[in-house]
Amino acid sequence: MAISVDLDKQLDKAFEQLSLAEVLDAPVAALAGVSEGDGEKLHAAFGIKTVRDLANNKYFRVAQALADLERSAG
Repeated sequence: MAISVDLDKQLDKAFEQLSLAEVLDAPVAALAGVSEGDGEKLHAAFGIKTVRDLANNKYFRVAQALADLERSAG
């Protein structure tokens, strides 16, 4: 089954036409609202360079899981 998702508002203009794999391998600044400086800080603090790194970071995943648990318990 093919899935279509409009990510234009979630991505910086320069990254809107890339494939999903290309977006995941792009710098975190590809995400709308994340600056190059933010990316540098994420790299310095957590070793995060790409959108994929951000998605797979253990601290971010635990925080997301906790928030999901709270929503489902409510």
